[in-house]
Amino acid sequence: MPNSLRHYACVERLNDGQKITIRAARPADGPKIRRAFSLLDSRTRYMRFLSQKDKLTDEDVARITGADFENAIALLATIGEGQDEAVIGGVSCFVVNPGAAQRDAEVAFTVEQDFQGRGVGAALMRHLVRIAIAKGLHSLEAEVLCNNAPMLSVFRRCGLPMTTRQEDNLLYVSLALNDASLARSA
Repeated sequence: MPNSLRHYACVERLNDGQKITIRAARPADGPKIRRAFSLLDSRTRYMRFLSQKDKLTDEDVARITGADFENAIALLATIGEGQDEAVIGGVSCFVVNPGAAQRDAEVAFTVEQDFQGRGVGAALMRHLVRIAIAKGLHSLEAEVLCNNAPMLSVFRRCGLPMTTRQEDNLLYVSLALNDASLARSA
């Protein structure tokens, strides 16, 4: 399955009808990911990284572009094709304690602010959930600022059982992936 996931791609339509592609991140995507990051406003960066972040490090880019689709999954939302393709969002998922019998994964999203509220996050979530269930993951875990209503909405509307725990202005979100969840989210 990991080899086929490295070539994962699916065309989706946003709420307004615009066509996007949800696809696996590739090793050559570094420049597109860096460009997308450079276009994010400071609020979007803060919501994603829970602190101010001015640039992506080489390690940040390598984690995304080097996803092995066994212990790390990285999906991009793009518009355009070929040299005109631009990254407008992405989701990364990294397995915590990969050798454990019950595998959980940390998940984080970024959607370029001009595309927020148009269904990009929901589309990324649908594809991530399908892959995570197929990979046998037990849950998806996220740290989200309490005032990040759009991300919390994506989690609440994805159809998976969700639990939260709050500490100060941070919510720890857990989404259960099991057979019952699969039936509701399909």
